[in-house]
Amino acid sequence: MYFADSDSGGMFLSGANELVMIFVSLETLSISSYMLTGYAKRDPRSNEAALKYLLIGAASASVFLYGLSLLYGLSGGETNLNAIAQAIANNGVSDSLGLVIALVFVIAGISFKISAVPFHQWTPDVYEGSPTPVVAFLSVGSKAAGFALAIRLLLNAFPVLSEQWHFVFTALAILSMILGNVVALAQTSMKRMLAYSSIAQAGFVMIGLIAGTEAGYSSMVFYLLIYLFMNLGGFTCVILFSLRTGTDQISEYSGLYQKDPLLTLGLSICLLSLGGIPPLAGFFGKIYLFWAGWQAGLYALVLLGLVTSVVSIYYYIRVVKMMVVKEPHEMSDVVKNYPPIRWNLPGMRPLQVGLVLSVIVTSLAGILSNPLFTLANDSVSRSPIFQQAAISQAETVATVDVISSPAIIAQD
Repeated sequence: MYFADSDSGGMFLSGANELVMIFVSLETLSISSYMLTGYAKRDPRSNEAALKYLLIGAASASVFLYGLSLLYGLSGGETNLNAIAQAIANNGVSDSLGLVIALVFVIAGISFKISAVPFHQWTPDVYEGSPTPVVAFLSVGSKAAGFALAIRLLLNAFPVLSEQWHFVFTALAILSMILGNVVALAQTSMKRMLAYSSIAQAGFVMIGLIAGTEAGYSSMVFYLLIYLFMNLGGFTCVILFSLRTGTDQISEYSGLYQKDPLLTLGLSICLLSLGGIPPLAGFFGKIYLFWAGWQAGLYALVLLGLVTSVVSIYYYIRVVKMMVVKEPHEMSDVVKNYPPIRWNLPGMRPLQVGLVLSVIVTSLAGILSNPLFTLANDSVSRSPIFQQAAISQAETVATVDVISSPAIIAQD
């Protein structure tokens, strides 16, 4: 039931165009996520993760709601995003301090959902303490909904502050890419490593948002699509390993190839794709993001993304090396006592199907990256979000120019 509530909240959040609907959808997604995090009631780590998630999430929601209330007041009581942008331009409050504060608070709420630094504190603890299937959902569903909210809210409601929110997200992207990839190097738990990897991936996706072009938004859609399968495949492997061994420590994966070649192959492909190794899907996803950023003039940000991508390859390949390269006598005690593989068990079939599907999509999406990116580009160009945002931005800029023109000022 809670998974259904989270899905519903994420879908409504992606399509909402009213402030009330945005907040209700966001809370539907958040509250169900809190419940899922604490689903394992007898596990102290799950209870601790749920409490941290709830407290930080409640603070984030209150900050986000205060930003929405400022938008409501500055627009003269409008709740529609496009009407808010037009009303703000007509009322002459485009340069007011209140609008800047509203933007900061809204960005803080969005950054919490996408796990951007410095709003990432909940991510490692929640990922480590929550049941692994819940973590797999949160790492994909919450992040995708957060980016959908960012695109809809920032493009439609804050066209006059485009430069300001681009600057803020540039700083968030830099911090996320650096901290996420550097701290992931020191992790000993697979779930915590994937948590910091998720933070870094948010930094990469923000490059497309900051680019602000059709190619940038298309690369975001394409990367989030393949990230769904890469990350779910990786967490499926972690679930299968944990079910058999009861641990998620990286060192315990030593020599896994000797006992479970299929699991080793699936996890290796998903991790290498997350690192951006060609010809897997993650490589082409990053290429599209970086190329969109380069075309938009984000040279320093793209170069930083390339450097941090190289850093990320190290901790991904470390796990692959642990599983594949280790000699039989270097096998961990957990793997030595690895139980016999029985894929015909009823509980294993959905996981097996999910793993195989994720590996196939991750492998083939690289080969089919061009037609898939074309589809993403078509969906962006036809989306009413971007069409209305372009119209709203043009109308807002025209209104601001008219209001601030010398003739109007002299008349006043």
